[in-house]
Amino acid sequence: MKIKSIAHLILLIPLLYFVGCTDKEQALVIQKPFTYDNQYFENLRAYKKTNHTLSFGWLATYRNGAGYLDPASWGNRILGVPDSMDIVSLWGGIPSNDPKNTKSYGPIAYADWKYVSKVKGTRFVCPVIVNFNGKITLKDSTIFDCALLTNRTDSGIHVYGKYLVDMVLDNEADGLDIDWEPGSGEWLNNPNTNFIKLVQYIGQFLGPLSKSKDKLFDIDFYAQAPPAGVGQYVNYFIRQAYSQGTGGVQTAANLQSYYNIVQADCPPGKFIVTENLGDFSANGGTPFTEANGNTKTTDGSQMYSLEGMARWNPTQGTKAGYGGFYFDRDYYSGTGIPYYNVRRCIQIANPAVY
Repeated sequence: MKIKSIAHLILLIPLLYFVGCTDKEQALVIQKPFTYDNQYFENLRAYKKTNHTLSFGWLATYRNGAGYLDPASWGNRILGVPDSMDIVSLWGGIPSNDPKNTKSYGPIAYADWKYVSKVKGTRFVCPVIVNFNGKITLKDSTIFDCALLTNRTDSGIHVYGKYLVDMVLDNEADGLDIDWEPGSGEWLNNPNTNFIKLVQYIGQFLGPLSKSKDKLFDIDFYAQAPPAGVGQYVNYFIRQAYSQGTGGVQTAANLQSYYNIVQADCPPGKFIVTENLGDFSANGGTPFTEANGNTKTTDGSQMYSLEGMARWNPTQGTKAGYGGFYFDRDYYSGTGIPYYNVRRCIQIANPAVY
């Protein structure tokens, strides 16, 4: 073992000599990011204010150390999200720039979030799985136990609602994304008027009927649709139209049936459909069949569900948008092009004008 080590050292000396003779050492740039001028970003922000098909998604990858690490793969950075994404739900948590906030401290993720929001005009919403079961910590550090019978009142609903509103306003986020998937016995759903009361309270501060109309209020859901009467308070109903519930395939007929359930409370322009790209990222979703029976994309190959959702509209009118859960996994597309399917579908839904 010692002889081999000496031999390796002898062979290494000339190499070190020649490396040491270089005039200046330079870092190797593997891939240089594109740079854009101020006009590009001005046009981008203006585009996002137009009437177009919204691209939406839940993002989580920035929590995997990228909140602290720089450099890090842009696949783990909020900065790497496609420029034309309209709304991003911070599924990985709300990044904080305060080192005292040990649970959410992530200065790089925080800086990325604020930069992308300000410069690119992307809106960021805070996602919350809503239930009235656990304990929450209020702004004054008080612990509020939703499970206590004494708290299961209209006043308790207002306390919980304020907690959700404060989450948005205190973090200067662009809105709230309620995940409404009530479990068996969920108090807010028993009776469902409790959930309606919660939505009405939040709607005073966020959403289209609030004083602050610039703050979004969205409800996403899966098997159980929001109760009738809440649609007027929210900007968007976001349907988790995930293909694991349809046997690994998706169709326009399925999407139409999902919309029909909520149409009385949700105009087409408030409806967003989404795929589970966390499970089906390899091809940008699962095989998709359009209303006319077409299963092929523009080049004659199989169409997949993210594209199908981008192309689909309910028969009642034009939808608000489409998107995906864990859409960040498309960064590592098999094509070698970061966010290939996400970018391609944004272009399909909103063709560039040249």
